[in-house]
Amino acid sequence: MRKNEFDSSSDEDEPEDAQASPLNISWMPLSIVDSCHFLGVCALPGCRYKDIRRNLQRDVEELQSQGVQDVFVFCTNGELSKYRVPSLLATYEHRGFAVHHFPFLDGDVPELPLCSRILEELQGCLQRSRRTVLHCYGGLGRSGLVAACLLIQLSPEMTAHKAIEFLREHRGRGAIQTVKQYNFLHEFREKFAAHQANTEAFTERSVSR
Repeated sequence: MRKNEFDSSSDEDEPEDAQASPLNISWMPLSIVDSCHFLGVCALPGCRYKDIRRNLQRDVEELQSQGVQDVFVFCTNGELSKYRVPSLLATYEHRGFAVHHFPFLDGDVPELPLCSRILEELQGCLQRSRRTVLHCYGGLGRSGLVAACLLIQLSPEMTAHKAIEFLREHRGRGAIQTVKQYNFLHEFREKFAAHQANTEAFTERSVSR
């Protein structure tokens, strides 16, 4: 297989010195919720949009060098094309990563059934000690939201406010970007518990028939 088969970059658009710095992965210690694991968050690898000129192959190599095994991607397919990495998911698979693609719109929040699936798979990765990274476009809004939901789910003492402050301390002040995301986190524990109860009740009714 050719080295650049999965690289969406074009030689004429990308100068030799593109991507002066390695992909920045923020590794967040989950000891705050009594877990020995770390969870990584980063921006979109290989992104080439406006003044951003990253190299997909080098970014993927950086993920590999840091031992990443599972990648959760929240960008839509349309975004991947817009940001010039339409082959990203295939590249991940080719390089041996386990890919978890759960797209939802930039600035938005996932529906509770989708959020439940994301958290279930994410917790599964951590329980198996898989080195795991989340990313959307900037690694701030959607990725920060999912990471905060995980913190709230893992510890009854974790509040939305504490989760947001923790994310901003480790990822940057831009983490959790919209009022909708902020409100989602503050309502998450109650609404997620109700969703789970409804799901369990529906399952019990289906089994008893």
